[in-house]
Amino acid sequence: MDPGTVLRRNSVHITGRGKTALVMAHGFGCDQKVWRFVAPALEDDFRVVRFDYVGAGRSEKAAYDPGRYASLEGYADDVIEVITAAGLREVVFVGHSVSGIVGLLAAIRRPELFARLILVCPSPRYINEKPGYLGGFDRPDIEGLLDLMEKNPSGWAGFLAPIVMKNADRPELEAELEGSFCAMDPAVARQFARVTFLSDNRDDLAKVTTPALILQCADDSVAPESVGRFMQARLEGSTYHAMRATGHCPHLSHPEETIAAIRGYLADIITSEKARNA
Repeated sequence: MDPGTVLRRNSVHITGRGKTALVMAHGFGCDQKVWRFVAPALEDDFRVVRFDYVGAGRSEKAAYDPGRYASLEGYADDVIEVITAAGLREVVFVGHSVSGIVGLLAAIRRPELFARLILVCPSPRYINEKPGYLGGFDRPDIEGLLDLMEKNPSGWAGFLAPIVMKNADRPELEAELEGSFCAMDPAVARQFARVTFLSDNRDDLAKVTTPALILQCADDSVAPESVGRFMQARLEGSTYHAMRATGHCPHLSHPEETIAAIRGYLADIITSEKARNA
């Protein structure tokens, strides 16, 4: 596909002055605006690439193909096409929630494009599975959410937003997330939710060769600590970082801690960049 077409399709924005590219991918029901508190603090040391998945934000909605996006592989295609259209290689990919798994899938297919992965509250499986896997939700919970999305295309957002955000003292963030959910086309939102919450990518973890940082929030109902530890044990070369931040969206609720964790993991790249520019 023509690079210009991809950059327009996914509403790609590139800022920053560094040599290494930091590609930031939003989670379900959101768009690239969720990185607005984090990205500026990284622009001195990195080229910061933000984009919207097709069907979200300011992406070209007409490009949405239900067949392509019937699995997370379709979203991995978006990531690969954005990186190649921007002429990038060996990027640091920052993926929130389901985008952490999308990034893993893209890195499995095209490892030369990825130097590191930063996974913010990731989960390879949201549903509890016996014996021994605690994903956070029982299957009837997820089926109930999907049924609610079908019967009440706007009401589901008010139900899910507080569960995801889980920062009751910041009602404005909960309202923002609810508004973001409601901004999606209902049919697109239902399909993305189904793909997100019903996928099982646990077996894919062993295929990843790219080093990864797992950022785990406290009191996260969507991706609890058990999930983060499960991923750490199965991602070779991964680093686990427990955050004080609560909820599932630390880049919105606790941006300073999120920035510090990212910069700490990438300290060697930052040091090299500063030496190069000295």
